[in-house]
Amino acid sequence: MSQDIFREFSDRVAYEALLHASCTLAEAPEARELALLNERNASLLTTVGSLTERRADTLEDDGAVLQELSRIDAKLNAVIELVNRLALPSAALPPRVDVRFNAWAAELPRRILPDPGKRVMLRIHFDACRALPLELPGQVIHAPGAKVGLVAFQGLSEGVRDAMERLVFRQHRRQVAEAKQMVR
Repeated sequence: MSQDIFREFSDRVAYEALLHASCTLAEAPEARELALLNERNASLLTTVGSLTERRADTLEDDGAVLQELSRIDAKLNAVIELVNRLALPSAALPPRVDVRFNAWAAELPRRILPDPGKRVMLRIHFDACRALPLELPGQVIHAPGAKVGLVAFQGLSEGVRDAMERLVFRQHRRQVAEAKQMVR
């Protein structure tokens, strides 16, 4: 089974970056908690996508206006959530690690992962919105002899998976464009 998950993960495009991330032991969230988690994750992914997307120079049509309004809405949602979290004691960000993830799993250094088979909560902090982590429940899987392991995500909604795939695609597209710019 774990070989299938590794194959499934490696066959897809993945978001690759040096990000603040932590992985802690956690029970599988209950249905209500999972629904709230999925809602927060979908909102965060929209916000991160909006904050990292390059803005068009001009608004030429109604589609562009709606896109700009969507960005403003996502930013306001982030501000509201940040204000809510400031009322709570702030915690230090976890260290930066090499992270590779897509909508199905995340690859991380084995040194930060618990033993294989353990249920965990993976928290990834994007630079565009550091105070709001992406919180992903899953199970740890290690490849034999590898220096990295996988957290196979469990319980993510279709909306969260779609938002993750859009974020991964945008990052991949930016990397390709930047690589083309460097060649010129």
